[in-house]
Amino acid sequence: MSGSNRTQGKRSNPDQKRRKGALVISLDFELLWGVRDKRSVETYGENLRGVRRVVPGLLNLFDIYGIHATWATVGLLFCRDRDEMMAGLPSAQMQPQYDDMNLSPYPTIDEVGADEAEDPYHYAPSLIQEILAHPNQTIGSHTFSHYYCLEKGQTAASFEADCEAFSRVAAVYGLKPTSIVLPRNQFNREYVGVCKQYGITAVRGNMDHWLYREKTEEEETTLRRALRYGDAFISLSGPRVFPLAAIDPVVPVTIPATRFLYPHKSFTAAFDWLRLLRIRNEMTYAAKFGFVYHLWWHPHNFGKDYEVNAAFFEKILQHYHALHERYGMESLSIEEVAERVIERKI
Repeated sequence: MSGSNRTQGKRSNPDQKRRKGALVISLDFELLWGVRDKRSVETYGENLRGVRRVVPGLLNLFDIYGIHATWATVGLLFCRDRDEMMAGLPSAQMQPQYDDMNLSPYPTIDEVGADEAEDPYHYAPSLIQEILAHPNQTIGSHTFSHYYCLEKGQTAASFEADCEAFSRVAAVYGLKPTSIVLPRNQFNREYVGVCKQYGITAVRGNMDHWLYREKTEEEETTLRRALRYGDAFISLSGPRVFPLAAIDPVVPVTIPATRFLYPHKSFTAAFDWLRLLRIRNEMTYAAKFGFVYHLWWHPHNFGKDYEVNAAFFEKILQHYHALHERYGMESLSIEEVAERVIERKI
């Protein structure tokens, strides 16, 4: 496996000081498809149901603060009913045959409900339409089936079939997404090449730090997860920013994610001021020295304790507004970053 394009914050030079910094926001929109191997409606239903409130709430905040965002969406969420879903699946021969078949949604897909009204955990056409109705919001791919690109058993051919299925279902909405976020950040350079055949010009990658490099589910450790969570409060990995000039303009352009926006957790709530301070400091660093700060999370992360999470996030947006006024910091989608890199408008 080849690594992703890896960049990390560095001290600026005079040219970088003249460039505008940028805040990039990408959301992994997946509902139960993205957590079904670990959680269930019984254990995580409140978060998943809460997405019906989170999406319009975030869109309202994005409108207020002029935020451009990419919504990387699982293709199965586009389906309007069960008939459309079943008709759009890759053939059985082309579905991924993971060594751990619990990762595949296909063996249990017959259990999915009839439509969005009956089963709000597996369908989201109304939410997708709401996203499309707002300015500066872009729909990207999160693969059709929440496909795991580094897991044993699956192949490049089955990944290509997944890309084809996503293209078909997105086309029903008149969409041809140009960005992709690979589930669980399982970046696979070979598969990024496959994406190019389907019009993908931008892919979210990972930063060059051992805490954030791509791993399979089997390789991921509790220690690494714990340290990443600690890194959200105190600096264990340095400033999570990068210069646009360091990104390889070869298409598809790899745009690193720099900071996961953790949701409110009661056992660390007393230290949320540190989490906010870390994010603000990184944003300020990016704004002052012309770097990019790429924040990402899942809508379902905010599905529980929405008011607390929304209030925390709005403080981030308020800081962005201040940085925009003082340093000219911009809000860019993944697609817009890729366009600038390709055209070298940096």
